[in-house]
Amino acid sequence: MKRVIVIGCPGAGKSTFSRKLAAKTSLPLHYMDMIWHRPDKSNIGREALVIELNRIVDGEEWILDGNYLHTLPLRLEHCDTVFFFDLPIDVCLEGAMSRIGKSRGDMPWSDTEMDPEFYQWIMDFPETQLPVINYLLASVREGVEVVRFKSRAEADEFIESVVGC
Repeated sequence: MKRVIVIGCPGAGKSTFSRKLAAKTSLPLHYMDMIWHRPDKSNIGREALVIELNRIVDGEEWILDGNYLHTLPLRLEHCDTVFFFDLPIDVCLEGAMSRIGKSRGDMPWSDTEMDPEFYQWIMDFPETQLPVINYLLASVREGVEVVRFKSRAEADEFIESVVGC
């Protein structure tokens, strides 16, 4: 486990898990949101994102936390492990709501309220994102380990089992 991607619905617990995994393994952690977003809430653009991702995935060791479906094939080509948070939408919504107003290391700003478009994106996740993720994960190359968490407790149990480097 040297090249890791962590994916799933916003609010599922990806970033918390990624921080814990990075602490246990000493793998460098990269948040997709921190790469894509600028503090002024603009973004770097798809081409610049792919350039930065290519730089990261060319490295020997990394954790990439975040979805960005259009880049998932690139990351799947280079990873050896996928952690997929496949949690119920109500759990994800609760997670997303709980971080409103809080400063986070995985996002260059903190929201003061739930953005209606973001809320709808979470609500639509099972219909718009999940089928694509499942399709892509079904076709990963041999040797890539895919771990699907159905609860945060499963993710916590996994973290507890990881022996640090």
